[in-house]
Amino acid sequence: MLYPSKYVNKIINRIIWVTQKSIEVEENRARKKEEPKEKIRKSSSLMDKIQKIKFVSIWIFLIPFLSVNLCLLLINEFQWIFPNQEDIIHNAFPYFDGQASISRTVRPYPSWLIFKPAMFLTSYLLIKYWMYNKDLVIYFNNGHTYLKRVIFFGVGSAIALTIHSIFLGINFDNDLYKFFRRIVMLIFIIFEIAAQAYFVAILYSLKHKLLNHINHNILKIKLILITLMIVVAAISIPIVSFPGNKFLKHALEWDYFLGVIIFYLLSFFMWKKNN
Repeated sequence: MLYPSKYVNKIINRIIWVTQKSIEVEENRARKKEEPKEKIRKSSSLMDKIQKIKFVSIWIFLIPFLSVNLCLLLINEFQWIFPNQEDIIHNAFPYFDGQASISRTVRPYPSWLIFKPAMFLTSYLLIKYWMYNKDLVIYFNNGHTYLKRVIFFGVGSAIALTIHSIFLGINFDNDLYKFFRRIVMLIFIIFEIAAQAYFVAILYSLKHKLLNHINHNILKIKLILITLMIVVAAISIPIVSFPGNKFLKHALEWDYFLGVIIFYLLSFFMWKKNN
């Protein structure tokens, strides 16, 4: 006996409903299985970014620090390797006594053979550092207000350091050339401090999202460091702008250089290895 059409429609609708529910149940099961995998993938991606930043930041500190102090050691203790004896200095510790500028220490042959390649490598690592941090910031907040400024100043400082390194060891008795070198070095310092300051501001704006990833005590030290660097720069402008105070200027240069690269040492210790 044939069923009336209304019963047939009910049976068909019931079959369709049951089928749809089964599909939804399977999709939910599949989604629940994928969620932990997706979390693992995201966590792995984040840790990979952090490890790259840690690796690059420690070398940005070590390479300039070791190279400039090796040049200082050579010019202090191994004077016989310098063809021009007018280039050598004696018993100088310019971080305190300011007996020589960094340029005076690393410019003579063969010092520049050490320092120049080290600065090229540091420039490359600086660009990698800021690009890695760009990816990290995008991971937490795509389109952050300060991100473009950080990249502009960070990469700009690396380019300025490269230009400065190209002319290192090349001596022209020309006032315009000397002025150009000073301007390039000044741009490097300004851009570097600006990039560091903006990046610390970004980290503080995202600190609630970074609770499990950074050491907040180190972040506070970075803030104190960059604030101190800005204050010292502002106070030092009258000192470096006028003639005289040669030894004080040189000591400021060495100590400021140390402060700039300590920022990257702190970056290495700030990021945690795991969640």
